[in-house]
Amino acid sequence: MTDYEEAQAPTSRRGDGQAPQKRLSDVAYERILEGLFARKLPAGAFVSQSKLVDLLDIPVAPLRDALRVLETEGMLKIHPRSGIEFVRPGLELTRSTYQFRSIIERPAVRFFAETAQDETIAEELDRQRALAGRIRDNGLGAAELAGLEEAEKLHELIVGSFQNPLIDSSHRRIRHYLRLVRLDRRMTPPLALHSVDEHIAVLVACADRDLERADAALKAHLDQALARHMGLS
Repeated sequence: MTDYEEAQAPTSRRGDGQAPQKRLSDVAYERILEGLFARKLPAGAFVSQSKLVDLLDIPVAPLRDALRVLETEGMLKIHPRSGIEFVRPGLELTRSTYQFRSIIERPAVRFFAETAQDETIAEELDRQRALAGRIRDNGLGAAELAGLEEAEKLHELIVGSFQNPLIDSSHRRIRHYLRLVRLDRRMTPPLALHSVDEHIAVLVACADRDLERADAALKAHLDQALARHMGLS
């Protein structure tokens, strides 16, 4: 039994009391994205199906299912004779991604500012402020870079306040595009601080229950993030 098969063995066979495992196609989906974000699968490259099976230890049937889903999400294109082509994000995709984010996230932040629990906002604000302090004190080490990934989950928290699975699904697709864009981006402490400070401004407005200011702060953050991704700031 391979490591993949062992990991996916049903609970009844494993006898360890764990919850039922994910479907193999879901695991394949995650493995492909992990390989892409870890640069095992270079963006823009053509990779054969058999190469993916070997590289990611994914059986061919769930791999095909996952590839079809990722193709509908725009992450890759399946060429029957040439292999699988992984998307290389360009300026137009970056602009479209941020436009779509604005459409989803600006109404979401107004709803979040109105409905989120005080404790939820305060905890997230403390987390973002602590990260800003660590970046100022330490620069961008491994811990701070990991903290930046966590800090980006603020957007998931805001959009998740709608409790709408269709919106969550669309937003997840956008987050995949953003991770691709960030692969070729050089992060520096000043750029990181700008992003975190903008998060803090959004959260302060939410804590004050000021819907207009929260919307304006999020719009400013998305505008500045787009400019940073395009190398304009």
